[in-house]
This record gives sequence, structure tokens and C-alpha cells, in this order.
Amino acid sequence: MTTILVTGGTGTLGRLVTERLRADGHEVRVLSRHTPPYAVDLREGTGLDAAVAGVDVIVHCASTVRGGDEQAARNLVRAAREAGVAHLVYISIVGVDRVPLGYYKAKLAVERLVEESGLGWTILRATQFHDLALRILEGSAKLPVMLLPAGVSDQPIDVAEVAERLAELAASPPAGRVDDMGGPEVRTFPELARAYLRASGKRRALLPVRLAGRTYRAARAGGHLTPGRAVGKTTFEQYLAARSGGRR
Repeated sequence: MTTILVTGGTGTLGRLVTERLRADGHEVRVLSRHTPPYAVDLREGTGLDAAVAGVDVIVHCASTVRGGDEQAARNLVRAAREAGVAHLVYISIVGVDRVPLGYYKAKLAVERLVEESGLGWTILRATQFHDLALRILEGSAKLPVMLLPAGVSDQPIDVAEVAERLAELAASPPAGRVDDMGGPEVRTFPELARAYLRASGKRRALLPVRLAGRTYRAARAGGHLTPGRAVGKTTFEQYLAARSGGRR
């Protein structure tokens, strides 16, 4: 039985990773800022040494768009080295090296810290989860006209499928940078919006809007997509149907 620490273990992804690892018979420690007995703020590092003591593998899911991911990773790597952790698994995002978004730059910097950590490591990049696409569409649907980024597509993937893959990687030897994991389909935002409107029973006009800036240009170019690694199984429509129990 392997002892595995999951950072961000109460989050959308980390919770499912934890459940899968425990179902497979592993001893799992859940690290999050507010959940004892391993209530640790990775950006400060207080209590981290005790949390990683005796751990074989760390699955690093904790992340925030508010900043601090790099400092959190530095603290985690230090503690892991001192504790003799054999394997650090990190979940990243497809396109962090191509889309100049601040959050993506931070994720790429964390990748480099993991690669240079001196630990055995595995990095998996995945496309954005279905629930993020849904939140974007729900926010846009608050207006009478849904404003959508013109010429931009998305490749949403089911979070449970990513969790399953991470659990597999955590139970395996370090593998370095593994193949990216993308959703089953590359879809334009109008296509996703129409699927959302059908599922929710709402009526909205769609208005594609051209934006400015390097991030928008990179998104239009598909920098956040991986069509050659469309390995996900659950489509956006299936996700919406499951979420609503098949009811419109």
C-alpha cells in the first residue's frame, strides 16, 4: 500500500483523485488550507514537513488564479526532498507554453520547478474542464445577448477522466512529461453556447466579439487545444445531460 499526499485534495479535481486512490487501496492524505489534520497553506509552508513525512508520492493539484503557485511549489519541493518523497505528480494545462495568460505563465514556471526538483516526477497537461466552459457560458447568459470570443474554440474534458489518469500516474513510476489529455471534441464557442441553451431551456442571441491582445490571438490560433490528443470520452452535451439528470 502506497502513502500518497494529494494537495488541493478537497477541490474539484483533487477530491476525485483522492476518491479514486482510496478505492484502489492506497493510504491518502488530503492537504488543503482548511482541512485537518493536514491544514496547510502551501504558500506559507507551515506544517508542511509533518504532512509529507512518510509519504511515497505527492499529487499536486492545488492551484489558484490569485497568485502564489510558484512559492507554493517551492515549499512543496523543498519539503518533498527533505522527506525523501520518491515521486511528484503535477497537473498542468495544455497551452501553458503557448498562451501568454498570467495564470498559464505561473503553471509553466511550476512545471520547471518540478522538472528541476531532483525528485522523480510526472507532469500531465489537460485541457480545461467542462465546468469552466459552463461557468463562462452561464456568465455570458446573464445578458440578453451572449457575448462570445470570435474565432475561439475550446476542447473541454471531464474532470473525472483526468482524475482517473492522475491516479494511474501516481500509482506508476515517474514518467516525466506524459502525453497531453484533451477532451473528445474541439468545439467553437457558439456551438458550446447552443448546447448550453438547449440544455437549460434558455433563449439568447449569440454575438461573437473580436478582442485584442496576445492572449486572444494565441487562443484564436488554438494554442490551448490538443486535437491530436482528443482522448476524453464525455462530450459537453453528455456532461450537461448528466448534470441536469437528463431534464431540461
